[in-house]
Amino acid sequence: MVKINWLESSKHDLKEIYEYIAKDSKKYAKFQVNKIIKKVQKVKSQVYIGKVVLEMKDETIREIVEGNYRIVYRVISEYEVDILLIHHGARSLEDRF
Repeated sequence: MVKINWLESSKHDLKEIYEYIAKDSKKYAKFQVNKIIKKVQKVKSQVYIGKVVLEMKDETIREIVEGNYRIVYRVISEYEVDILLIHHGARSLEDRF
């Protein structure tokens, strides 16, 4: 089984996503955060399921997409990944690295 480590940056991103959406709907904010968390669970079955992040040009930094959000993670080994950040697809990712 793959161990998923949520880094502080990714936890912070989830909190910000929740708070932003919750301004309009706490119910939808919770729904969206849960969808992101559920999507991350797919990495447990295959660490290389995501595509390489083009901005990084590093085979170990990959992403999966949930709705408008890019979930960026680093493959540590076939048994461990770090969730680096959750980023809205309409914004530039280059500012985050």
